[in-house]
Amino acid sequence: MDAGEILDELSREVRELSLGCTGEVARIEGPPDPLRFLREFVLPNRPCIITNAIDHWAALRLWSNSYLCAQLADYSVSCHFTPDGRADAVVEAAVESDLLGLGYENGDGGQEGGGIAEGDARGLVFASALVEVLPFPEALNHVLRSSRECSVAYLQQQNNCFPLEFSALSDDADGDIGWASQALGCKPEAVNLWIGTQDSVTSFHKDHYENLYAVVSGEKHFTLLPPTDVHRMYVKKYPIAHYERTDSGSLVLKHDDPTSWVPWVSVDPSLKDSDLQTAKSQYPRYFEGPPAFECSLRAGELLYLPSLWFHHVRQTPDTEGRTIALNYWYDMQFDMKYAYFNLVESLTASSSVSETISKHSNS
Repeated sequence: MDAGEILDELSREVRELSLGCTGEVARIEGPPDPLRFLREFVLPNRPCIITNAIDHWAALRLWSNSYLCAQLADYSVSCHFTPDGRADAVVEAAVESDLLGLGYENGDGGQEGGGIAEGDARGLVFASALVEVLPFPEALNHVLRSSRECSVAYLQQQNNCFPLEFSALSDDADGDIGWASQALGCKPEAVNLWIGTQDSVTSFHKDHYENLYAVVSGEKHFTLLPPTDVHRMYVKKYPIAHYERTDSGSLVLKHDDPTSWVPWVSVDPSLKDSDLQTAKSQYPRYFEGPPAFECSLRAGELLYLPSLWFHHVRQTPDTEGRTIALNYWYDMQFDMKYAYFNLVESLTASSSVSETISKHSNS
């Protein structure tokens, strides 16, 4: 049995012992007792949806577009722009973007994939959004007018932006999730506000936080995989690029200078049917393995997303054309669980698994 087969067996065993094999996320009536939350979900690193846990938030009733613009009329916020709603994601880079010659690195730091040869139409890079600080009413207008035919705006600053940029709304939602703070023994390190449309997509990634994610309006759709499935994510090092605005107002990709690289998940679970067959041949461990955990989060519901879980997020707007959410990042414990994850990650990068990944990716 090679390393890849051992990791496949680990993935199946974790589901049998702890997570279940149906791909469903547990739902509980909240708010839960802190000790129960700790024992049943945090310690086993198991996600859950909690209903009726934020019913007391005024935000659920007050946060119309007109209310937000009135409360934040004098506030400036960070607005993220991309051509297609995919920020911090692996995207194709056209040759005009000055990214010729850049490929991805393998786990040893060497360049793989042949770069982008002359005559090729595209290559893959990790693209960061263009961030502009704008008055909130103007930023919200950009969000609501988002279109993949022009550009997509998303309020998604992940720097504790709720108290820093949206302090006028602080009375409308809790500064922490009380029962979670008791269970985890600390206050959140950051509280972030998200406002976007159906065009805004968050690519597969993991965080070193215990994440409590609350939807205020619209719906969020999560695709989740546990840390033990890292070998199914086809993590590679991609050259980092960023969007810049041209004089005509369009967005173009520019590579970072000097060139830098970031490890990122290659798999996109939201592909169109026309692209799905190619993806299945490139990433067979993802598509042929146990099903991902899928869940939709409605307004007033809260998701506990355990640390190190891979998550991909889509959204459906409400009748006012937006989806709004708050998330609370609590520091994870860097304990035995983290050491085990590092071991699995190292096994994934070992020659036997890497060769399997490379063989399938280039077929």
